[in-house]
Amino acid sequence: MIPKLFIIDDEAPARARMKTLLSDITAECPHQLVGEADNAQAALDGIAAARPDIVLLDVQMPGMTGIELAGHLARQPHAPAVVFVSAYDTYALQAFEVHALDYLLKPVRAERLAAAIHRASALTQVQTQRQALAAAAVEMQAKRQNFSVQERGRVLLVPVAEVMYLKAEAKYVTLRTVAREYLIEESLSSIEEELGGVFLRVHRNALVARNAIVGVERGGQCVDAEAEHEKPQESWQVILRNVEERLPISRRQWAAVKSLVKSA
Repeated sequence: MIPKLFIIDDEAPARARMKTLLSDITAECPHQLVGEADNAQAALDGIAAARPDIVLLDVQMPGMTGIELAGHLARQPHAPAVVFVSAYDTYALQAFEVHALDYLLKPVRAERLAAAIHRASALTQVQTQRQALAAAAVEMQAKRQNFSVQERGRVLLVPVAEVMYLKAEAKYVTLRTVAREYLIEESLSSIEEELGGVFLRVHRNALVARNAIVGVERGGQCVDAEAEHEKPQESWQVILRNVEERLPISRRQWAAVKSLVKSA
């Protein structure tokens, strides 16, 4: 991957010198110059638009120092790697405190600049790969098609599409398909967070497959454990396709279940 570079220096001759150096090392250090700025605000705007991989940043600038600007950049979601370029070595410690990858002294030598870009580019690619892997893992998790069930020394895969409901009981969760029941050790909350589009909470201890709900029916008088009072109230139960068991609907979840049944 060819790194994208952005130059920030308040002095036009210094920016011109940097562009000349970059041109001299193009063969050994391929890159793409995507912008330049002479002040912090212009830099922030330009970096937001160009999304560079590496910023070549002067330290002493009017209005906002390069050190302060680097601190702002580090807090951005897609923070570029920062290589400081300065005529003074007295800011080196501060530079690394804001996570700079290198500190070059003016006048910058071409080979030193190339080495800094290679180093920053390599680190940026590693970070990009890690981010891509993390994003892929989250996406895969969000789209899982099976529950894994440990049973008698083996692991069974139960398709999410076959699950009628999940009910919390003691420290386990009962997973019910049309054919049978399984026990899993996941929490209802984590399942609801991940698969809320597939399952609807009908009670604090139960999630039901949305496409398995065929209706509701009265369940007689009972005390709702989720209610603020203990006075018996008329209750409702959810009717599931191909499952004789009825699951109680709490008053708190009644509106959501009723809305789903009406829209079916």
